[in-house]
Amino acid sequence: MGYVTTDDGTEIFYKDWGPKDAQPVMFHHGWPLSSDDWDAQMLFFLGEGYRVIAHDRRGHGRSSQVSGGHDMDHYAADAFAVAEALDLRGAIHVGHSTGGGEVARYVAQHGIPAGRVAKAVLVAAVPPLMVKTDANPEGTPIGVFDGFRAALAANRAQFFRDVPAGPFYGFNREGADVFEGVIQNWWRQGMMGGAKAHYDGIKAFSETDQSDDLRAMTVPTLVLHGEDDQIVPIADSALKSVDLLPQGTLKTYPGYPHGMLTVHAGVLNADLLAFVKS
Repeated sequence: MGYVTTDDGTEIFYKDWGPKDAQPVMFHHGWPLSSDDWDAQMLFFLGEGYRVIAHDRRGHGRSSQVSGGHDMDHYAADAFAVAEALDLRGAIHVGHSTGGGEVARYVAQHGIPAGRVAKAVLVAAVPPLMVKTDANPEGTPIGVFDGFRAALAANRAQFFRDVPAGPFYGFNREGADVFEGVIQNWWRQGMMGGAKAHYDGIKAFSETDQSDDLRAMTVPTLVLHGEDDQIVPIADSALKSVDLLPQGTLKTYPGYPHGMLTVHAGVLNADLLAFVKS
């Protein structure tokens, strides 16, 4: 574990486990979490002999709680700073939710030009565009994201309890198995980060049009999405993304929620491994 300092002086925390000569798999977490959200995947791939890397996005987790730079351009540049510092080559980049947007921007603007990426995976990811616009009439109304901002500003601690206890893991569905530890761990990760980064990050994940990023992702890309995702609706994201990707493959999961990497880790890990080995 260590830190990389970016060009603007931001310290980015990262984990780097496993043999340094093994193929690297780098994980990019969702809003408002940290690299800890990838525990189940990192331990799994470590056991399969891979080098596993994950970092805390600026303003999140153990990285610097800086005032600015909470946008996809900086997110991707920060990830590239980690990849360069660790000299990661032939890497598979896996992103969840906002981290999927980060992966798309990273692969398109840094990974492919620098020859550092082999494959990519977008899991319940936000691209191509979440918010409703004239060009994206099926998107989510801006008022929903304004509500997120208002709830965060009014009582971030309660908001960060309500999200995982409800739609994030599908715990609000009738008959769902609710794991209190999972809820608390989501809250713990969120509250480690900075309110400014989380507030600004809502705009980043909801209003960034990444259609061009997807078109530029010429590496094999796997798109995974739960069909009961209440956070990032599948029709607005995965179904559109796979049509824009030059080498995109879509796999969906009936009944799975947004946080399926945690509550269905066994299934997702097996599918990720199959893609990495393919």
